[in-house]
Amino acid sequence: MLITGHTGFKGTWLSIWLSSLGANVVGLADREFEEPSNFMASRVADVVDDRRADVRDAVAVKRLVDEIQPDFVFHLAAQALVRRSYNAPLETLAVNGLGTANVLEALRGLKKPVVAIMITSDKAYDNVEWKWGYRETDRIGGKDPYSASKGLAELVLQSYLHSFFRAPSTQLRLGIARAGNVIGGGDWAEDRIVPDCVKAWAQGASVVVRNPSATRPWQHVLEPLSGYLILGQELSKRIDFHGEAYNFGPPSNQNHTVGELIDGMVKYWPSLNWTDVSSDKHPHEAGLLKLNCDKAYADLAWLPALCFDETVRFTAEWYKTFYEGSGSMHDFSLSQIYQYTQLAALRGISWAKC
Repeated sequence: MLITGHTGFKGTWLSIWLSSLGANVVGLADREFEEPSNFMASRVADVVDDRRADVRDAVAVKRLVDEIQPDFVFHLAAQALVRRSYNAPLETLAVNGLGTANVLEALRGLKKPVVAIMITSDKAYDNVEWKWGYRETDRIGGKDPYSASKGLAELVLQSYLHSFFRAPSTQLRLGIARAGNVIGGGDWAEDRIVPDCVKAWAQGASVVVRNPSATRPWQHVLEPLSGYLILGQELSKRIDFHGEAYNFGPPSNQNHTVGELIDGMVKYWPSLNWTDVSSDKHPHEAGLLKLNCDKAYADLAWLPALCFDETVRFTAEWYKTFYEGSGSMHDFSLSQIYQYTQLAALRGISWAKC
């Protein structure tokens, strides 16, 4: 099994989850990471075969795919930051667009069955900030370089799908996953609200918030990962899901503002505070973005398991455990995965029984 971007936020959690299920995970990532990082904090290198190459290097990607002959591929490698995309638009377009093409090209050369889950983003949609959720058939586009790069990745996926992977002889089954804003323990990326909060609070400082009224479909990292896993499982059994795209996000009533998210975090870190520095001088960021996930429910029986308060609690407790140094973060992450699947099962969510 191959995970690209296994050192990233989602990639580390997916690596821990899959390895706990007994999977033999090989990870591909391009660079070392700054401390702190979830890869180091949760000792992910102990449970995956850690390989290093740039996803933009087509030769290196193909060499690894040919070597390991994966049964499943989860493509998460990306330049994942909107604000960084303004400073590095060419890097963003190359990593997210060309990197996706390189993975698909490597898989095209395999002579065996393989399921590939290609993760893009809800930012791939042309966001006109309407009040209802975007469906998988809505227009792809974007006003900023990051959104454009995810739209480019989607175009690459459709091109390869129709040019190479629709033939009756193809052995690749392709699924496309688009997720909303993800939070959870182990994310320390720049210019993301939860990492900004915990890094400031860990130093006893007030966190500076540039757009507290922005609304996002917040969900815990385990929510979309459960969707990726069930999509991969179903694709391995059902050809009719081949080439389909799926949204994975929270219920429509779980869209909350940045301010509400921070206030929820503060409940678990008493005496902490934040400062509103709203300004129109910051780069464009969408004010409202919702996903319609009816298709994931209809086809995959997928539903999110956590309410907003539980999402915030899971996130805050992970960081508190880390900064207090009160235990193994790998074990704590496993305990949260267990809690999450148990809550899903107790609530009668079908995928939790798979």
